[in-house]
Amino acid sequence: MAEGGYLVDVQDITKSFPIRQGLFLSRQKGSVLHAVNGVSFRLKRGESLGLAGESGCGKTTTGRILLKLCEPTGGRYFFNGKDVTHMNHGHELKEFRKQAQLVFQNPFEALNPRFTVFRSIAEPLIIHNIGSKSERADLVKEALEMVNLKPAEAFFDKYPHQMSGGQLQRVVLARALVVKPMFIVADEPVSMLDVSIRAGVLNLMGEIARSMRLTTVYISHDLSLIRYLCDYTAIMYLGQIVEIGPTEKVLCEPEHPYTQALISAVPSPDPDFKGGELKITSHVPSPVDLPRGCLFQDRCPYVESVCRQVQPDLRERGASHAVRCHMVSGAIEAASTA
Repeated sequence: MAEGGYLVDVQDITKSFPIRQGLFLSRQKGSVLHAVNGVSFRLKRGESLGLAGESGCGKTTTGRILLKLCEPTGGRYFFNGKDVTHMNHGHELKEFRKQAQLVFQNPFEALNPRFTVFRSIAEPLIIHNIGSKSERADLVKEALEMVNLKPAEAFFDKYPHQMSGGQLQRVVLARALVVKPMFIVADEPVSMLDVSIRAGVLNLMGEIARSMRLTTVYISHDLSLIRYLCDYTAIMYLGQIVEIGPTEKVLCEPEHPYTQALISAVPSPDPDFKGGELKITSHVPSPVDLPRGCLFQDRCPYVESVCRQVQPDLRERGASHAVRCHMVSGAIEAASTA
């Protein structure tokens, strides 16, 4: 286990993409799109984190970095005590990929339509040279039973087009679990499923994570999903984490204005609930031309002069809770009395 008991340790990770000149796109040479801007967090074995925020905030890019599907521009990434930041070839990378798996958003596109269920789930075992032919059959059966596709043998010879969306998502989950990973990244794992079957899949994922002591990162727009499944929640805006902490603290007592705006936009089933909507203005700034100071300044209802000059740090607000805001950290009060 990693030093301090952390399985996943992300330290100030950044990711930028160079922008190419095009016929209808005129940008200054050397312009870059800032997808991730200094993301840091730690997770121990068995802990879960939800990444939430608007589309384009960097959630999926962060998830891709965690799985080594793209290389970070800066920062360091430690997995199980080993620096994997720039690990890009050889046996060590293959071993990492066995330990860190992805649950895809769209099960209809995640499976090869020409492969049977058995072949799809056995593919990771073949790639990692795990077990004999008979042992692989036992492992596939075990994985299918784990995701409640029983009797497992009845699904071996089925093709994706012969199964429902809920069944396909369970097959995708079984394929991720068959190699016995320690870490799972689930990118919008139930967004493509009917509402009627989401609860069953979510319950299943939670039970499996607890029984296998999986460290999990859930990427989702759905705050109710994150609240249900995750120990911790990180709210992202323009590639930065603006608030992170225990899920109940972040979602029930939000301190950053952006988190408050997200929470206020969630409808309540209580007809007598009179929630106050937090008004945010303007649109999300361009990730190419980031503003000086706080990235949320143009939309924040509490913006002050210090917000336009100095970018706030992510500061501790309590046990495992941190917020990136001058108003919360006291910088605005200090500036006004200076």
